[in-house]
Amino acid sequence: MNRQLKGAVLTLLGGMCWGMSGSMGQYLFDHEKMDSRWLVPIRLGLAGIILLAYCFAKSGVKKCLAPWRHKLDRRDLLVYGLLGVSLSQFTYFLTIQLSTAAVGTILQDLSPVMILLYSCVRKKRAPRFNEIAAIIFAIGGVALLTTHGNFENLSIPVTALITGVICAVCVSIYNIVPEKLMERYPVLLMQGWAFVMGSAAFFIIFHPWTYNYVPTTMGYIGIAFVVVVGNVMAFPFYMAGVKCIGPEKGILYGFSEPVTAAIISTTMLGSEFTHWDMFGFLSIFIMLVLISVKRKK
Repeated sequence: MNRQLKGAVLTLLGGMCWGMSGSMGQYLFDHEKMDSRWLVPIRLGLAGIILLAYCFAKSGVKKCLAPWRHKLDRRDLLVYGLLGVSLSQFTYFLTIQLSTAAVGTILQDLSPVMILLYSCVRKKRAPRFNEIAAIIFAIGGVALLTTHGNFENLSIPVTALITGVICAVCVSIYNIVPEKLMERYPVLLMQGWAFVMGSAAFFIIFHPWTYNYVPTTMGYIGIAFVVVVGNVMAFPFYMAGVKCIGPEKGILYGFSEPVTAAIISTTMLGSEFTHWDMFGFLSIFIMLVLISVKRKK
């Protein structure tokens, strides 16, 4: 029970950090006129350097380079770091830039369905009733929170739809792939390598130094916020939680992200809190209850 409680708290904290980071990202795109192709490589690079510096100082060079010495670990780390963590970060922020944070959240949160289907295929079983119900309530709650119940006004550009679906796939990957890696290596080390790899890849692809963009003071504050809160804190919290409770429950507890974003929008950005939002929060609460019910043998 202590392990389950610890995992639940950590994944909830990770989701809350992502919610705050996503809100800041929307501010940077809308008001500071940043580009996701400029922001994400810098964000990943700074976060990766911070985490790896801590790991090297704490554990030494030999232990930190250990994942690269084994063929299977190296393969899983590349998939986890590039196709999972890094690509999900870029496509999430790109979806926000192309549309809104609400659209990005809705599309990203399709990932529980993908994880559940993968789990059922892997274990050769049909979804249990509480799992199906929990996912339905979770997706419904997120939709209500991000649209205020007015689904007709949700206009999704084709490009945003594509990047959002890709993001959901990538979120599923980094919840599923690192199962064996997390048993062998510290979470912070895996996150550090993932961020550095992603940053290097995006620097090569997007050439952010050619954008000639100079942030304002608020821009620098925003960058520091998304690096520290959205990367250095969010991913280790979330992945440590997944290590305790598994990917199926972890991804559902991660719905604290849209809840946090809704609270920030209401209290700090002046967004209206409607009865649809209340139903969304209630739906999220029901989802948490469903996945917390102990299954009988």
